[in-house]
Amino acid sequence: MAEDCIFCRIVAGDIPGRTVTETDHALAFLDANPLAPGHTLVIPKEHYSRLNDVPGDEAAELFGAVHELAATVEEAVDADAVSIGINDGEAAGQEVPHTHVHLVPRFEGDGGGPFHAINPDSEQPSDAELDDIADAIREA
Repeated sequence: MAEDCIFCRIVAGDIPGRTVTETDHALAFLDANPLAPGHTLVIPKEHYSRLNDVPGDEAAELFGAVHELAATVEEAVDADAVSIGINDGEAAGQEVPHTHVHLVPRFEGDGGGPFHAINPDSEQPSDAELDDIADAIREA
């Protein structure tokens, strides 16, 4: 547990959270600053700053909870869909340095956009650049 982490304090029960489900290694609760009714966060109970820090078995349990909750949250708030995302690192917009997955209910006409709206003016790489990037990822 990280003493200064708000999510660790929710796991420890030091700060109240509106828990919707819990497993041995994952906790899901409503976001205190929701983007939509039912906005849920799913976190590992242990403190891991970035997704690649989460051990595989705990990551599997984390995403198992996400998998189960996506349809449940959508149904509970009568949403039309759910956007699921992770801001992994400060440059990606991660505000709490504890890995967390957002489940944001979406409604027709809500004004939100797809993930491609994050940087709609980005330059598209050439086929050669895409091949180089794919090679770099495979080799890493």
